[in-house]
Amino acid sequence: MDILAHHIKKTVEISENDLEKVMSFFVKETFRKKDFIISENDKVKHLYFIVSGLVKLSVLDSNANEHIISFAMEDWWESDYQAFYTQTKATQIMQCIEKTEVLKLSYNHYRHILKEIPIMSNFFLHKAVNGHISNQRRIVSLIALNARQKYEHFLKYYPLLLQRIPKTTLALYLGVSRETLSRFFSESK
Repeated sequence: MDILAHHIKKTVEISENDLEKVMSFFVKETFRKKDFIISENDKVKHLYFIVSGLVKLSVLDSNANEHIISFAMEDWWESDYQAFYTQTKATQIMQCIEKTEVLKLSYNHYRHILKEIPIMSNFFLHKAVNGHISNQRRIVSLIALNARQKYEHFLKYYPLLLQRIPKTTLALYLGVSRETLSRFFSESK
């Protein structure tokens, strides 16, 4: 839990007493590679802080084709946020790319923390703002960049993920063929 405590303290100034209270609401869980943390139509009861490992968040279209929305690694948060905040069924899928350890926070505990420890509202607002910025960057890359630019954009913002994500999965995320991605890899060496 030290990684989460450090994560919180680098974002907001919080007393040790309040931090201890916050930490008491998180539950550790470990998932194997390829496990689903959230499946479509699940009731989403938790936010997930990634302690170790790597996950992808994706959605299936009407033809059951997967579209990857995002990846999350150590020190990042992930969930189907719409389903979590509205307490409705998941429309997205969260799956482990690697063995993954998370600290999960239930909706009720999340609400309690916001009410009882006001500084945590600033923390979660900061995380939400950064998430919005990242999502807008992703949308712009999808609609305004060509295949090569999408690859370079990914390298710029997520260099640590390049060696951890299977090439087929990365190609799917970028919206390019596996062959095109291989060519980009070869050309950049």
